[in-house]
Amino acid sequence: MTPLWWSLVLSPLVLGTYTYAGYPAALALLARKRPDLKLPELRTDRLPRVSITIPMYNEAENVRELLESILALDYPEHLRQILVVSDASDDGTDEIVREFEDRGVELLRLPERTGKTHAENLAAPHLRGDIVINTDASIRIAPDALRKLVAAFEDPSVGVASGRDVSVASAGDESTAEGGYVGYEMWVRRLETKVAGIVGASGSLYAIRADLHRTTLPSFLSRDFSSALIARENGYRAVSVEEAVCAVPRSTSLRKEYGRKVRTMLRGMQSLVARRHLLNPAHHGTFAWMLASHKGCRWLLPWTFPIAGVGLLALAPSHPWMWLPLAAAAGSGGVAAIGWRLSGTRAVPKLLAIPTFAVLANLAVLHASIRLLRGGGGSVWEPTRRLSGAVGDATGAQPTRT
Repeated sequence: MTPLWWSLVLSPLVLGTYTYAGYPAALALLARKRPDLKLPELRTDRLPRVSITIPMYNEAENVRELLESILALDYPEHLRQILVVSDASDDGTDEIVREFEDRGVELLRLPERTGKTHAENLAAPHLRGDIVINTDASIRIAPDALRKLVAAFEDPSVGVASGRDVSVASAGDESTAEGGYVGYEMWVRRLETKVAGIVGASGSLYAIRADLHRTTLPSFLSRDFSSALIARENGYRAVSVEEAVCAVPRSTSLRKEYGRKVRTMLRGMQSLVARRHLLNPAHHGTFAWMLASHKGCRWLLPWTFPIAGVGLLALAPSHPWMWLPLAAAAGSGGVAAIGWRLSGTRAVPKLLAIPTFAVLANLAVLHASIRLLRGGGGSVWEPTRRLSGAVGDATGAQPTRT
């Protein structure tokens, strides 16, 4: 039985090394002689019509600043549709949006809350652009980002173009480790773009061909993740556009960030289950390997920790030093518990931030996995509240011009 216990003990090390180091290293090797994504300079008379869609629920604090920033983007007004999709907001959001009526903003108000994905399904018939730009209420987009995203579609093989997230601090920020993780994720996407395309777009900012966007999704699936999978199914690839920058304020609370991660991961897992045929390497080759490595391995890794704990306990009587990693694991859990408790009252000290972030990120995967195994489901979409300024049957719902 000893070899079995050792295999259990080593499982997190082996899978974790492959997931976060081996996989990117393999991508870098494959991408070594492949060119970076080239964006042509498009003259104004060659720009396509775009529809910018912004789902929101109770964003009265952010919506005015958001719309001003969207209107300031470098894109011709006559080629730009801006559609705010209000998921039955009741805090005055809709009234503020209507203040922009004479500046070309449109409002589609849903009479009852349906969740983000269902709201996007209902909004699709109202979109007139050839390219659909998806973003969130708390995001701030660089002025030239739209032109950069649109330029990617000059390559006929591109079906989805995702922006580059830049995690920015906000007052009272607790999640300082988040910035490093976002930077790592963007680096991996850059490599994936050169190999076979990214396996999921950024929900903060991405563009998609209108015919692909019209694909109706069940309300419990993630549209940003699914967009790359839908593109693959239709013979396109999804790419990450480094030059299309958007600033993503970090969550002001570890507890809020944990809840967001659980919801996002659950929807992502359900989306992968719905399109699990893309994991078949016989039909999808390199993309199947990338999808399994980027998503599947990350979601499997947290399960190896309790498995390793069983192996450590089994080997500890004959190998006393095994108590050291067990003590380290217990210590990490204790640090995370302290960080969690502090997050409800004041900012978490930087010394605790990284281990707390790592432990809670893995617990969020386990939490989401258990919910998936219990039948999925989920609450109605609740957008993550971030501090701004850092850089259903809807029959009869009609958009109004603002």
